[in-house]
Amino acid sequence: MAQPKPQSKAVYRIKRMMKDVALDALFPRLYRQAVVACPNPQKVVFLETKESTMPVAMRHIYERLLAQTGYDVEFVTLRQNNSSVPRYYVHCREAVPVLAQARAIFLCDASDLVSALPIRPETTVVQLWHACGAFKKWGMSTADAKFGESRADQKRHPFYGNLDLVTVSAPEVVWAYEEAMDLQGLGTVQPLGVAATDVYFDPVFLENARAQVEAAVPQAVGKRIVLYAPTFRGLPRHAFAPEAIDFEELRDQLGKSCIVLVKNHPFVKQSPCIPDSCRDFAMEAPDGMPINELLAAVDVCVTDYSSIVFEFALFDRPVFFFAYDLDDYQDWRGFYYDYQDFVPGPIVKDTAALAAAIKESERSFDVSAVREFRQRYMSSCDGCATERIMDFAGLLLDAESVPIRQGELR
Repeated sequence: MAQPKPQSKAVYRIKRMMKDVALDALFPRLYRQAVVACPNPQKVVFLETKESTMPVAMRHIYERLLAQTGYDVEFVTLRQNNSSVPRYYVHCREAVPVLAQARAIFLCDASDLVSALPIRPETTVVQLWHACGAFKKWGMSTADAKFGESRADQKRHPFYGNLDLVTVSAPEVVWAYEEAMDLQGLGTVQPLGVAATDVYFDPVFLENARAQVEAAVPQAVGKRIVLYAPTFRGLPRHAFAPEAIDFEELRDQLGKSCIVLVKNHPFVKQSPCIPDSCRDFAMEAPDGMPINELLAAVDVCVTDYSSIVFEFALFDRPVFFFAYDLDDYQDWRGFYYDYQDFVPGPIVKDTAALAAAIKESERSFDVSAVREFRQRYMSSCDGCATERIMDFAGLLLDAESVPIRQGELR
């Protein structure tokens, strides 16, 4: 597994000093000042750390709140993936007064900023997370491993502090989130379901999803659509995509009955090159098309270690795992469950085996493994997760004018 060139000790010390000053002193002080100046009992903030646009994980609840009267809803992004360290801290500083107003804060990723603030007791902080189930390890589960930060560094500036709720897709995976977020024994992680999956129970959304894909990719009309959606390799800030599939061989094996759409992880900025000879067979998924639309529209999913397998399991369709580097990835990051027994579809390690598995699934497909997987890891995703989460946060009904108490800060 390739790794970026290590930074010098001097650069590391400077970054660490900046982080200590910002998170331990500057941002908490700014928060306290803003709380006194401008509390707002109708303010709901959706805070994204890494990307510039709103993640799919937030959209359903965000749009639901916009449709209700009485709420002041705001999306704030810190744009960490596209910013230098100093610029990222500028974005954090600008976000702090907004967070200080909030009646509720919704996250879908790690946030050392929210963890560092003396959040008002009247503010509810909900971690929606950006994925379902529990697949590859992260957070405290990778402490001191090749992929993760040290346990001491994660304790120094936690990413999962101040959370009132972490909502997950099934009771089975509660333990994994408690371990990764260092929340054991608190009751914070609850299997209320994942709000982003509610759209999969909407027949209009499902019908429109296929139509949207075929409108954007006319070559897909009348064909079996295969989605290839691998996770990234390397560290998040230096992520790269796998390049092991031979698209020409896959085209030759599958013929003209299929088309392949490639959807890389959002962290990947440079996509692998698809040969010109395969442009009518394999292409990148339409730019800007959300992953949930793609999952709802396609006939087959090919992934490796990506959590999208949990969502795709809701459709009872074939899924394959192109895990050519399984041994290296296991050593690099690890899994919460034994990979060989865990995944609900065939594991293949070369293009020929992948093509054969896809062709065979068109003739016969045993859905039982997918259904057992769905029942174990997605049982709380039933189309009603949004209501349960909003009810927990006290946002299900239109907002009332409840005065903010100037209570003791956490």
